Amino acid sequence: MKVRRALVSVHDKTGVVEFARALSTLGVEIVSTGGTAKLLRDAGVAVRDVADVTGFPEMLDGRVKTLHPKIHGGILARRDVPAHREALERHGIPPIDLVVVALYPFEATVARPGVTLPEAIEQIDVGGPTMIRAAAKNHGSVGVVTDASQYRAVLDELKASGGELSDATRFRLAQEAFRRTAQYDAAIAAWLRSPGAVPAVDQKQPDEFPHPLRLEAERELNLRYGENPHQTAAFYRVVGAPPIGLAAMKQLHGPELGYNNVLDFSAALGLLLEFDEPAAVVIKHTNPCGTALGATVGEAMARAKACDPVSIYGGIVGVNRTLDMAVVQALAGIFVEILFAPAYAPDALDELRKTKKKCRVFEVPCDRASLPARLPEYRSVLGGLLAQSTDLPDLDPATLKTVTKRAPTAAEMAALRFAWRVGKHAKSNAIVLTTADQVVGVGAGQMNRVDSARLAVMRAREVGLATEGAVCASDAFFPFRDGFDVVADAGVTAVIQPGGSLRDHEVIAAADERGIAMVFTGLRHFRH
Repeated sequence: MKVRRALVSVHDKTGVVEFARALSTLGVEIVSTGGTAKLLRDAGVAVRDVADVTGFPEMLDGRVKTLHPKIHGGILARRDVPAHREALERHGIPPIDLVVVALYPFEATVARPGVTLPEAIEQIDVGGPTMIRAAAKNHGSVGVVTDASQYRAVLDELKASGGELSDATRFRLAQEAFRRTAQYDAAIAAWLRSPGAVPAVDQKQPDEFPHPLRLEAERELNLRYGENPHQTAAFYRVVGAPPIGLAAMKQLHGPELGYNNVLDFSAALGLLLEFDEPAAVVIKHTNPCGTALGATVGEAMARAKACDPVSIYGGIVGVNRTLDMAVVQALAGIFVEILFAPAYAPDALDELRKTKKKCRVFEVPCDRASLPARLPEYRSVLGGLLAQSTDLPDLDPATLKTVTKRAPTAAEMAALRFAWRVGKHAKSNAIVLTTADQVVGVGAGQMNRVDSARLAVMRAREVGLATEGAVCASDAFFPFRDGFDVVADAGVTAVIQPGGSLRDHEVIAAADERGIAMVFTGLRHFRH
């Protein structure tokens, strides 16, 4: 199907002058609109205005320009149907063989902080998707280009074939076109459901779990392999979701990511976002094996490493301030899979690039304030998909209940708060022993809570950290006093747990026997 006429109307002008000039050189007539037509004409490319084709001027600030039978008739007419060709001739409609459209930047607009509903609405393209869908529907006769990345391949084929696009190419372009319009509509629908889009006069909040749930995702990365080397994998960014978390990561150094790297990276970032103070975290197989606070991230890193100097090898490490040489020195001689921070001191980044060739170094925002009030998370199961709100709530001091005769001291309360935040990110059953600024021992992912307690104590003693005087956080209640007795025997002075067991009274009595303070949160943090 020879291309004789192309309609070019793009918001993103990247490469369009060169593309249109090459089309013109091949004898293709260029029909264009508004700003695109002006840009091409100023660059010396011969252009016919859409208004000249339709006999009707652009109006309503450009909202109406291509919505006209002389445009859509030229796109939708089937060249293999004589009646269609005869209709075009009778009404003086020039056939359009190639449609080149890049849509208004709705996604980029709503990604800006503080964007208003009117600003977003103005970036909803109407004519563009209409032309794209018309061309894609009629791909038997018309080619459709929706992104600058397609220009080169289309030009190469036109040059090699004497100005024709093959059936296979037009079909492939149509697939991409429908994917693009579906993505665009999904982004609009998702944003209009978000709290920031709801007009003040509308008191009804969008459904957190809409029916039906439609997710559109862009492939951001092909990963080295999946959970195991014989599995393939990719990382996708959900279209319309705020640019937070791993969607905002920027790799500065190191090899490409694998599936497990991304899982661990997400777990580490989630834990680091718990802290406003200078903090360092170490994650291994999605569990925290080291977390600490400090006056600086260098000091925090040294403490986090001391939590488990064995498990840090091959782990994921993050700090929530500019990563400086003190952090690099704390990690000297230690291989880590991923190192991330919100920013890097130039000398520290240079040193990492020289000394940690296999370490993946990432820049990623680590500010909890950037998180929205509600954030959905999704997980696949056999034959379906689970959706839930992310476990974001922090401790509310007003809801805490001291259930023992002795209340925690102010110092113990600070340590309990730290332990609770770390325990929230350990796999259930989770027991975490800490001081006010350092993890002492972690027991996670065990089938019963008493084994998690034993593991937490054992890990602390193996690395030479004192359990005496530490505090304990349990992600769920102690079903029996045996798990509590393990940490009590280890010398903890205070415990924080949700409460709610039928045997709470036995556990409380055991704490009173030893003079241990115990606080109930009423809030469970299972993590499977």
